[in-house]
Amino acid sequence: MFLGTHFPKLDDKGRLFLPAKFRDELAEGLVITRGQERSLSVWPEREFVQLTEQLKQAPITNKGARDYLRMLFAGASNEVPDKQGRVTIPPMLRDYAGLDRDCVVIGAMNRVEIWNTENWNRYSQEQEQAFADLSEEVLPGIF
Repeated sequence: MFLGTHFPKLDDKGRLFLPAKFRDELAEGLVITRGQERSLSVWPEREFVQLTEQLKQAPITNKGARDYLRMLFAGASNEVPDKQGRVTIPPMLRDYAGLDRDCVVIGAMNRVEIWNTENWNRYSQEQEQAFADLSEEVLPGIF
């Protein structure tokens, strides 16, 4: 499980130091994809394989499903962190997320998200009230 908020920096080669807490879980390999709200999602490879198996059930006759799958897989990149815990973020994905030197990396349960710092700050401020007002309609049966 991935938890917390971290503030690593991208180096000049587009590499990001993974937070130390996340390194063991991602050491064997990971998949970086486009995420929602212009973030990147980082999946342990085995989690991405499980996700892929679930997504195979999506009907290719549904345009929304086709569009989503195309965007997800066309923007996906397999990576293996180096011995120092750095992972290279491909230029296309850096551009998509608007990543520059300063980034925010958050734990998001079974994946990690990488955000442009300004985008994360704006998003988290916008969502604070909704989070405070969380009700059963959002997560039925959990709260």
